[in-house]
This record gives sequence, C-alpha cells and structure tokens, in this order.
Amino acid sequence: MATCRARLFCGLNIRGLHCSVNKCTPLSAVRKLHTNGQKSRAELLRFSNLVLRQRRSDCQFSRSMSGFVGKDKDIVFRQLLEYKSFTYSYLVADPDTKEAILIDPVIETVPRDSKIVKDLGLNLKYAINTHVHADHITGTGFLKKQFPTCKSAISAASKADADIKLKEGDKLTFGKYKLEVRSTPGHTNGCITYVWHEKEMAFTGDALLVRGCGRTDFQEGSSETLYNSVHNKIFSLPPNYTLYPAHDYTGQTSTTVEEEKMMNPRLTKSKEEFVKIMKELNLPYPKQIDKALPANLVCGLYNLPEEFSKS
Repeated sequence: MATCRARLFCGLNIRGLHCSVNKCTPLSAVRKLHTNGQKSRAELLRFSNLVLRQRRSDCQFSRSMSGFVGKDKDIVFRQLLEYKSFTYSYLVADPDTKEAILIDPVIETVPRDSKIVKDLGLNLKYAINTHVHADHITGTGFLKKQFPTCKSAISAASKADADIKLKEGDKLTFGKYKLEVRSTPGHTNGCITYVWHEKEMAFTGDALLVRGCGRTDFQEGSSETLYNSVHNKIFSLPPNYTLYPAHDYTGQTSTTVEEEKMMNPRLTKSKEEFVKIMKELNLPYPKQIDKALPANLVCGLYNLPEEFSKS
C-alpha cells in the first residue's frame, strides 16, 4: 500500500495516488521517516503550504469557465435528452461572453435545462426550435419566464408565434459565434437547420436523422421537398461536419454528412425511390400531436399541463 508523503500531515485520504504535490511513497517508509523524526518542522510546513495552495487552486478552477468548456476549450456544448419523446435539446455557448442558445427545448425538461444554464453562469440569449414539433410541447415560452431577456425564434414559414421569425440565410449570434439558418422543409413546411460553421456542426431537427429522416405525411409535409432540402442544404455541407438530430430512438447521438450521404437507407436512393419508401411507411398517428401542435404554435404557452400553467 502507498500513500501521499504529505498524508500524515495534511489530512488528505489518498490511497495509492498522489495529490499533485508529491509522488507516492510506501506507507511503511512514511511511518519510518515520521517515527524516526527525520522530517524537520520546516519540511512539514512546506508540505502543508503546498497542499493548501493546491486546494485554493482547485477551488478557483471550479469557479472559472475553463472547467465547463468543451474539448476545444472555447465553447460550451451540451446534448440533452428528454427520454419520453427521445428528443435531443442542445445548449451552445461562448464561455467568454457567457451568451448561450438552447435548441429544441422540451417543456418537461425546462427545470433541468434552466439549472444547467444558471449553474454555468450563462446568459440564455435565445431559445429556438428547428420546427413546430408534433411529439412534445416546446419549452421556449416557459424558458422566457425563467429568463426574461431570452428571445424565442422559429421559422417564419411555420406560422408559429415567436419573438424572431427566421428565414433562409439569417444568423443568430452568441458571443463570437453564429448559427446560420438554412431552410430545410419537407418534414414540415417550416423546418430549418442551424449550421455552426466555426465548429463544423449542424443541428438538423427532424429533416435528417441518424440513418433516417422525419416523416412527411402531416403538417404540410412533402417527400419530394424533403429530399431536395436534405440534398441541397445539408449534404452540400463539408463531409466532415457533425450532424446532430432532434431525435434518435436507437441510442445514437450524432452522425456526419459523409456517413449519411453513403449510408442513409432512404436518402441514398433516387428521389422516386425515396418518395415510394416514404409513402409506404404507414406510420401511426402521433400520440401527442393534438396537444403539442396548438401549444407549439404559440411558443408552447397554450393549454399547458397544470404544473406549468401555475409557473
């Protein structure tokens, strides 16, 4: 068994590890050194000071944004799951300005998402949707109650209420970054994809899923339009761009442009074959559509469940 050489003096309980102050030393050797009185008072004091300095450094680090950023050290990125509808929400932020955007929030997970935003010390600038969802109620309206300066955004073509009505080519800025809006209708008439060029990412909503795509048999959907949207607006991105969908039902979290261009079982077909595939899906009527659509047309603030209407 080994322990930190400072363990007997600093009180830390580190077994077989070191505390970034000293290397491991066998416990028997530490005891021998201690009992033989070979450690001077000055050396013990040095050990204590080093440990205290390390603890202060750890505390300061935990309060700084550097501990919250992604692997590139200059972004905050969180992929968040709502497990009832298998919806992914995405939190992106600039750690320098603290400005953040939340994509496709779900009303049931607003308390969780709000806590993350507050814990990270972020300023939620926008809560945005990729389209008018039919399988859950959006959390944008509820988030605006939690963060009064937050603005909601959705495609103008969706005919839904929001602070900002988006169209092709618009940009949503947060700190030094921006999301480009690409119109990708077909699943619904108001679908959009948000492209984060600086980080080679795109948030595709239901237009393009991992090895799949959104259905086209309701909300003014069109298989021909969806095929054109994906091929012209998403597959035209560089092949290495990472694609993040609004849903996945198999546990996958992301894909790439190149993967889907090569392996998507529907969208690698000709347009005629794709239309035939979509027509023959015979999918059931969405369970939440009658509740979700009216609410989502008004930012998720219509006929709310009781626990949310009181907030």
